[in-house]
Amino acid sequence: MKIALASDHAGFEEKEKLKPLLKSLGVEFEDLGTASEDSVDYPDYALKVAESVAKGEAEQGLLVCGSGTGMAITANKVPGVRAAVAWSEEIARLARQHNDANVLSIGARVTPEADIPKIVKAWFASSFQGGRHASRVAKIKEIECRTEGQQAGIQGQEQQAGIQGQEQQAGAGRRQ
Repeated sequence: MKIALASDHAGFEEKEKLKPLLKSLGVEFEDLGTASEDSVDYPDYALKVAESVAKGEAEQGLLVCGSGTGMAITANKVPGVRAAVAWSEEIARLARQHNDANVLSIGARVTPEADIPKIVKAWFASSFQGGRHASRVAKIKEIECRTEGQQAGIQGQEQQAGIQGQEQQAGAGRRQ
């Protein structure tokens, strides 16, 4: 299995500690950053992982930031991504088994350091159970498709409004 891996500055140290564990589990990874504890914007790195998963370049993603939440929120904006914040082995297992989550997000500042490897192991030892959960995941995908269409409509309206505003400004400039 190949995954995309990333962190922000708050998760950098823990991300680096996870690399030997991933290798021991036979998980191939591409580290998409960050490369130090220098302050960075977590959405930039969450997006890299989410896009890699959505494009099929990686089967799953692993994110590490301060709380896990900001990166998960960002990753979930990318169609096809189901990111879950896990703070225990049970949550990691359930996210995979019931929700077919494909990106794991961990909070390095709020999760006991000794628990993080256990969470990662539980995640990679689990798989989607399907069955009654498949129809629920299908509903999530339907909502995603529906809201994508709504977003496209909103963006189109915003672009049209911007064009009209520019035309009005240009017309006002000619009258002066």
